[in-house]
Amino acid sequence: MSNTKVIIQSAIAGVIALGVLGASPAFAAKGDNEKCAGVVKAGKNDCGTSKNSCAGQVKTDSDAEAWVYLPKGTCEKIVGAHVITKK
Repeated sequence: MSNTKVIIQSAIAGVIALGVLGASPAFAAKGDNEKCAGVVKAGKNDCGTSKNSCAGQVKTDSDAEAWVYLPKGTCEKIVGAHVITKK
């Protein structure tokens, strides 16, 4: 195999690995995340609401109760989003 081919394959594998690891909130410490509501796409919520009991069951986009975990400080930067705090 030529050096050029090895370099290209290594670069592609690195980009794929960064995409997989960087996109998953499971690698962040629990304390570094907050529940962000009001901006979730239909079917993409992380947990139940008063309207449903499981993740992924919200029927409409931007439901005020539907939330996802985001890194702290991110939610407050999104228009229409609000942080859900423990009661």
